[in-house]
Amino acid sequence: MVENVKELLKLHELITQQVYLDNENSSLVPQEVVDTMLPYFNKIACGNPTLTHKPGWEAFEVIMNSFQKISKYVGAKNLEEITFTPGESEANNLAIMGSCFAKKSQGKKIVISEIEPINVLHTVEMMKKFGFTVTKVPVDSEGFLDMEKLGDAVDSQTILVSVAAVNNELGTIQNIKEAVQIVKDKGSQILFHTDATDAYGRIPLNVQDLNVDLATVSSYKIQGPRGIAAMYLREGVNLDRIIEGQIGTQKLWPGIENTPLVVGFTKASELVFESFEANVLKMRWLRDKLVDGLFCELDDLCFNGPRGEKRSPDNANVSVLRAEGEALTIELSLKGVYVSSGSACSRRLLQPSHVLVAIGRKFEEAHGSVLMKTTRYLTEEDIAYVLKVFPEAVNRIRHIVGSTGV
Repeated sequence: MVENVKELLKLHELITQQVYLDNENSSLVPQEVVDTMLPYFNKIACGNPTLTHKPGWEAFEVIMNSFQKISKYVGAKNLEEITFTPGESEANNLAIMGSCFAKKSQGKKIVISEIEPINVLHTVEMMKKFGFTVTKVPVDSEGFLDMEKLGDAVDSQTILVSVAAVNNELGTIQNIKEAVQIVKDKGSQILFHTDATDAYGRIPLNVQDLNVDLATVSSYKIQGPRGIAAMYLREGVNLDRIIEGQIGTQKLWPGIENTPLVVGFTKASELVFESFEANVLKMRWLRDKLVDGLFCELDDLCFNGPRGEKRSPDNANVSVLRAEGEALTIELSLKGVYVSSGSACSRRLLQPSHVLVAIGRKFEEAHGSVLMKTTRYLTEEDIAYVLKVFPEAVNRIRHIVGSTGV
C-alpha cells in the first residue's frame, strides 16, 4: 500500500492548479491563523496556565480570553459553560458519556437520529456495554428528523437525546428548537445534546435560543487548526469526567491546555464571525455555482439532501451514477481537485454511508456519492476549474466501466 501511495504522489508532481473541497474531513488553515498561533509555541504565553509565574500568567490570560470569545460566539451565558477538548470526537464523547454516567440512576435510554456523525454513533453503541439502550429516530428522504417519531421514542427511561444541528454529509439543517421542545415536554430533566460542528460559522447559532443543554463546535470545520474543539454545557447541568489527570483551568477535561491551538481556534472564529453574513453569502454562491454547473455538464446525477435555505451554505453532495465515488476522488486528485466520497469516517470501510442509506439511496447511488464543501477562501476561478475537470473525470471512469463491463 505504501508503494502505491508513493506512485500516486509522483503523478501529482505535475499538477499546476489545486482546489481543496474536502473541508468535511480537514481544512487548509489560512496564513493569518498560523501567524497568530506561532508565537505561542516558543515566545510568549508558553507556560502552563495553572502555574504562578509570568509564562503561566500569560498563558492563563490567553486561555481566559478564548473562553470568553467562544462562549460569545455560541451564545453561552458565561465562559464557565465552555470546555476545550482535543477535538470533536472527544467533545462528543464527553457530552454523551459524561451525561449518561451522571444520570444513570434516572434511566438508561439514549435517543439519537439515525444520521448522527460516526463519533456519536460509535459512542452511543459503546454505552450499550454499560447497560444503556439506544433508539434511533428515522429521517425523511432529505435527512429531516421525523418529529412525531422523536416524541414517540422519548419515554420515562430517557436521559439523553442527541441530534446534530446540521448533518455533516447532507447539510440538512434540523429544527433543533422544535426537537428540544418535544423532548422537554416529555421530561424537563432529559438532557439534549447537539453536535453543532457543521452549524458553527455557517448558520446562526445560539445555544440559549435553542435551549440545548450541551453542544459541540470544532475548529477545523471553520478553517482553524485540527486538534481543538469546544463543548458547551449549560450552567447547572452535572456531567461526569471521562478521563482523569491534572486539573487545569477546566474541571471536565484534565491536562495542560494547548495554548497555540486554542489561540488558532479563537482566531479562526473571529475571522468567521466578524464578517459572518458576507462569508455565508460567498460560500452559498460558490456552492450553487458548483452544483448548477455539474448538473448542466453531466447526466445521471442525484442531489443528496435538501435545496435552498434548509441546507448549510457550504455543502454539496451529489451521487454520480455509473462512477464509483472512490475512483472519482482519485481521478480528481490527479487533476488537483480534492473531494471526499461520502464521509472520511466511513470511506475506508468500503461500506455505503449510513446517512445516504438512511435517506433511501440505493447501493450504487451511495457508492457514487461525492461530498464537497466550499469556504470563503475559494474563488470563482477555482469553481470554474472544478467544473472543467469534474466532467472529464466522470466521463473517463464511465468509459472504463462501460468498456470493461464492470
